[in-house]
Parts: sequence; C-alpha cells; structure tokens
Amino acid sequence: MSATTIQAYFKAFNAGDVDGMLSCLTDDVAHHVNEGQIRTGKAAFAEFCAHMNRCYKEELTDMVILVNGDRAAAEFTVNGTYLETDPGCPEARGQSYKLPAGSFFTLAGDRIARVTTYYNFSDWKRQVE
Repeated sequence: MSATTIQAYFKAFNAGDVDGMLSCLTDDVAHHVNEGQIRTGKAAFAEFCAHMNRCYKEELTDMVILVNGDRAAAEFTVNGTYLETDPGCPEARGQSYKLPAGSFFTLAGDRIARVTTYYNFSDWKRQVE
C-alpha cells in the first residue's frame, strides 16, 4: 500500500470535504477519537466530522506520512480556529491554536479501516483559555 489513500484523506480534510474523507474509509471504520470513545462506521465518522466542523476550522501542515504494510502513520501540525464552544471545553471566541499531532491508520486494501488521532489536549486548552 502506498501513501496515496492517506494523502487523499488529508487533502479532503484540509478542503473540508467530509464526503472525500468518507470515500477513503471502509464501511466499518474504527475511529479512535483523542481522549474519547471508539466510533464505528462511516455514519458515526460523518457525525463526528459535522460536530468538529461546527466548532473548529483546521488546516493540517508539515505533513509526514509513513507506510509499512497495512499500517501507516502521519505527523503534522494542526493550525486551527475555535469557532463554537464545544461542550465541556472553554468558551469559543475565535481563538487560534497551533498543535503538533499524529494519526495512526490500519489499511484494508486501498481504504482506511482504523484512524487514531492524538494531540495534547492540555496544550490546546491552554492556548484557547
């Protein structure tokens, strides 16, 4: 497997193209949310994306993608704006933030079967408070 699927996934993310992201996933994708529960399936992934797009505007830069067999990893910088208050988080006032982050993937053919993303929530919270 090449990095093509991962590149397409992140290109769609940066474009705000949820359908493009969904086209990169298996129907039963396992989405491991940072400090959250595992969401299974494209519908749950789309619901998560709708929530995130309402609360945040993000662009990922400095992307490095590594692939080894059916596993892949990406390291990047999240450049974001906090648009709408996310329940349980500080109040949104249009604050900007910049965070290092990483995603890990399991690939099934030319689709993503698992997405796990990590970033430092405490660092994000400090930047927006």
